[in-house]
Amino acid sequence: MKTIREFVGRLQRFLFNIRSKRFFRLAVCILTVIVIWIPLAPVAAVLLIVEQPLEKADAIVILSGSASYIDRVDEAVILYKARIASKILLTNDGLQGGWNEYEKRNPYFFERARWELMQKGVPGTSIEVLITPAHGTIGEAQIVIDYALEKKMTSILIVTSPYHTRRALWTYRRIDSRIDKNITIGIKSAFGGRQSPKWYCWWLSLSGWRTIPDEYIKFAYYWIRY
Repeated sequence: MKTIREFVGRLQRFLFNIRSKRFFRLAVCILTVIVIWIPLAPVAAVLLIVEQPLEKADAIVILSGSASYIDRVDEAVILYKARIASKILLTNDGLQGGWNEYEKRNPYFFERARWELMQKGVPGTSIEVLITPAHGTIGEAQIVIDYALEKKMTSILIVTSPYHTRRALWTYRRIDSRIDKNITIGIKSAFGGRQSPKWYCWWLSLSGWRTIPDEYIKFAYYWIRY
């Protein structure tokens, strides 16, 4: 009996030591990930943000972004009132927002963006909607570039959400490089903060996880596909 008790005691001590070591190793791994993640996560967000401002442009182009339209409109209004351009173009992603009691329908997001612009002082005559539905950033870029060429524009300033700027600028320049008459393309990020997660703490929100990793995946696909 004594031998059995000694054996059981040794076995219990052995298992306890194993669990303790595993816990310690797990704690070290978690701590290491945290220490590495905290400085690297903001860098991952910042690398997606790029700006190429223009002093003057033939048009400010607000890219469609469904629920992100408010931040983009706010930035476009600032640029318009700074007289960067006298015309604002809206693209159409074909998506509708929630119910509007006054309209008795679900307005499209480009309609909401137009109303928002007008409420903030941009006259309706300065706003034009490119009504052809745009499928993705690549389709949107083709529509905008075709319109700019048709209207003999030489420069456009794109306004979009911060983490979309790098892919958007790359895509527009990619489309522009395929034509004979190039257009000067600038880009400005809409960093209002209401609809885009903060770069330094994006991983603390679900919207951040839906935005940053997804943008890297999309950029990789665009780079390979186009």
